[in-house]
Amino acid sequence: MGKVFTITIKESLSTLKKLRKKEKNRKKNLRLLSLILTKEKKFSRRVDLAEHLGVNIDTLNKWTKKYKKSGLDGLITLNCGGKRREVVPKSIHKAIENKLNDSTTPLQGYTDAVSWIEKEFGYQIKYHTVRAFMVRNFGSKLKTPRRSHYKKDEVAFETFKKTS
Repeated sequence: MGKVFTITIKESLSTLKKLRKKEKNRKKNLRLLSLILTKEKKFSRRVDLAEHLGVNIDTLNKWTKKYKKSGLDGLITLNCGGKRREVVPKSIHKAIENKLNDSTTPLQGYTDAVSWIEKEFGYQIKYHTVRAFMVRNFGSKLKTPRRSHYKKDEVAFETFKKTS
């Protein structure tokens, strides 16, 4: 028979219920509910408690270890997410926007954009990062054929049409 996992919860049942009622975050709410159900001794096995909460037993064990180590504040603190750091600086962002809108010397593709950024700014950015950045910020798409070549002379085209 395995060792019984014991945990002593310091907070009172009423305090935990009040905290849970105030809490709007689903993850924190589940963690508080696990403490409440453990304190009430609703389940004899932790596997049953985990199944009732809809989490894996390993997750429940992590929550318990976190509670034992750093208390209720540590359990409620979520360490996920945060502000995503920008890979492309604002100065390069503006330069890419100008380059995309320039019809005389356009970028020929994402590989060309990567090499242009490295040559102009000395800043190495991966291909997929540049591609995702350009799609997200400027709505660029995969390479598609242009309607006409960017170096095409409109005057010569009009005279050709008149003579034929």
